[in-house]
Amino acid sequence: MLVRERMSSNPVVLHPDDTLRDARRLINEHGLRRFPVVEEGKLVGIVTDRDVRQADTSSAVVHERRYVDYILDRIQVRGIMTPDPFTVTPDAPLEEAARLILEHKIGGLPVVEGDKLVGIITETDLIKTLTEMLQAG
Repeated sequence: MLVRERMSSNPVVLHPDDTLRDARRLINEHGLRRFPVVEEGKLVGIVTDRDVRQADTSSAVVHERRYVDYILDRIQVRGIMTPDPFTVTPDAPLEEAARLILEHKIGGLPVVEGDKLVGIITETDLIKTLTEMLQAG
């Protein structure tokens, strides 16, 4: 089975210039935990809900609550993203994606063709696949 058969196509993305507030809004609107960061059509990073929470509860925010709105509108995704994330291609075996997720203790992988983002595969996608296979077998 290939990654393309189980990945989510057209993932919700962020731009490096988006703010912490933008990232929080997408988390709340879509209920997702990770967002590829794309600039000029190229994957440049990934931001997780954990990255957003950590930036949101940084010592500056906790000690100076009156500046929360200022900080939410000034911290850019480029400052909290993981640059050059691990990736997988759509034609990679699903086992490769699972191995990378386990090996690197991450929750998902952007799926790229060249440097163009074409999807995302997550641990949830892998668990759904496993569940379907066990039920069918």
